[in-house]
Amino acid sequence: MGNSDAPQTDMFWSPEFTYDHRADGSILMRQLGELPDYLPTLAGYLDKWADETPDQAWLARRDEDGDWQRINYGDARSIACAIGAGLLDMGLGPDRPLLILSENSLEHALLGIACAYVGVPYAPVSPAYSLVSKDHSKLRDIASVLNPGAVFADDAASFAPAIDAIAAPGRLVIGVGDTPDGAISFDDLTAADPSGADSARAALTPETVVKYLFTSGSTGSPKAVINTNGMICAMQAMVSDCYRFLHHQPPVVVDWAPWNHTAAGNKVFYMVMINGGTYYIDDGRPVAGKFDATLRNLREISCTWYFNVPIGLDMLVEELEKDPDLARHFFSNLSMVFYAGAGLSQPTWDRLSALGAEMTGRDFLLATGLGSTETAPFAMACTERQEKAGNIGVPAPGLTMKLLPIGDKLEVRFKGPSITPGYFGDPKTTAEAFDEEGYYKIGDALRPADPEDFSKGFFFDGRVAENFKLSTGTWVAVGEVRSSFVDAMGGLVRDVVVVGESEAELGALLFLSPAAEAMDHVKLHAVLAQKMVTAAKSATGSAARVRRAMVLPHAPSFDRSEVTEKGSLNQRALRANNAALIEMLYADADGIIAV
Repeated sequence: MGNSDAPQTDMFWSPEFTYDHRADGSILMRQLGELPDYLPTLAGYLDKWADETPDQAWLARRDEDGDWQRINYGDARSIACAIGAGLLDMGLGPDRPLLILSENSLEHALLGIACAYVGVPYAPVSPAYSLVSKDHSKLRDIASVLNPGAVFADDAASFAPAIDAIAAPGRLVIGVGDTPDGAISFDDLTAADPSGADSARAALTPETVVKYLFTSGSTGSPKAVINTNGMICAMQAMVSDCYRFLHHQPPVVVDWAPWNHTAAGNKVFYMVMINGGTYYIDDGRPVAGKFDATLRNLREISCTWYFNVPIGLDMLVEELEKDPDLARHFFSNLSMVFYAGAGLSQPTWDRLSALGAEMTGRDFLLATGLGSTETAPFAMACTERQEKAGNIGVPAPGLTMKLLPIGDKLEVRFKGPSITPGYFGDPKTTAEAFDEEGYYKIGDALRPADPEDFSKGFFFDGRVAENFKLSTGTWVAVGEVRSSFVDAMGGLVRDVVVVGESEAELGALLFLSPAAEAMDHVKLHAVLAQKMVTAAKSATGSAARVRRAMVLPHAPSFDRSEVTEKGSLNQRALRANNAALIEMLYADADGIIAV
């Protein structure tokens, strides 16, 4: 992307591109130049900072008294060597990985980096599979695929039913504090003889598996995406090339997002370590009753990079506008805000952009990108200042992006060193995930911001498999409808499920914004109806015009596969799981908004 509109030209990349227009209509797009040099293993980066800045804080979390408990790089390596050697002594290794059931914690992080340091693969899985699921079916599937040698749970009592569900001969349990009979104490692991770690560290290669990250299982059992050292380190080299402000000062991050998702667990977590920064674990959440914890952290810690999902930014901008001191502190060292997981509403985009410009005195970058668990996840990013939300940018260096015409859509595929080698234990699905030229089929469609100049970036144009036909035979571009409808609702709707397959007209299931949830029910419906009327008048045909809507009474569930591993809505799963509500929508039941 050209740098004429970049907020600060020395802070972000300024790529140029080469294109190959092929006879079959496909287009290959690639950055000119090579991917910058990078270390071959994550262990190499821990060694680098443990040697160069041993006293620099790497990780921090509040203890029970509310004080920050910090771990520096020097201590992190020492602890990782002890834990890693202890895991090897327990018989863990490439064929006996570690399964982590817990949420983000210091213990979780130390176990993960210890595994990476000695070549023991680990798999952080969604706590919902343990704590929400009634039958633990997805957890059982995961354990069946991986055959873990040990299971870690920081709260043994809470996770006891899940641990029992996947118990197997020789499968060990690791816990924190008071552990059940037969379990191994995390503290005992940290006190293990570290001498065995050096030889294991020396045997690491770029092909050594770091972790398995599981897809949501929306089309069956969760799939174990293989994440190697080379894959993750290449991805982080792309990140560092894109966000060049990372070279100027060590990153400081306050983040709540779960490490079983690739966005936080790979991109943000390793971005901090690879650039010698500090990661503050945020025990807050963008939900009522837990967001105050996030605000407390942001009042104390000045981030250089901030990541959140759109609902979190919806909540944050309300607080920033009410509290100028918080706003000044939040933006004081901030280089950018990155959002992912869903489309950001235009009102929130405008308010955050205006605040950022006011507080920093420059065009402040608010941006997103595109990736998946299989791309580690960084694949595309936008660094040009935009007037509207949604531009996902251009492909990262080292990647070749293939754009393949499918009907009136452009399907996107990727090839490069940051792409997974496949799914563990599933050669059939692995083969199906790649085309005949070795490009990974991410399943997304893109729309160029400027059809004459692809360097201006792209907009997400829906999942290739999520579109459907109305009863008229007209195809519905779900991604485009969703985006335009959310914008038209003026900040009252944070996301929407587009429905209407085999119906005469489009409908929508609405996830409300906090502002909408605070409104009087009758008034809200009237306002939504008026905005739907206005939007319908400007829509170009029945396949773009939403005529009826209803509010979903519950949040999307990761455990029900309604949220993808990228954090975006799984439209197909939500339509399937809410079939009864959709039937009510078209039966004009109470609570329906029809225009």
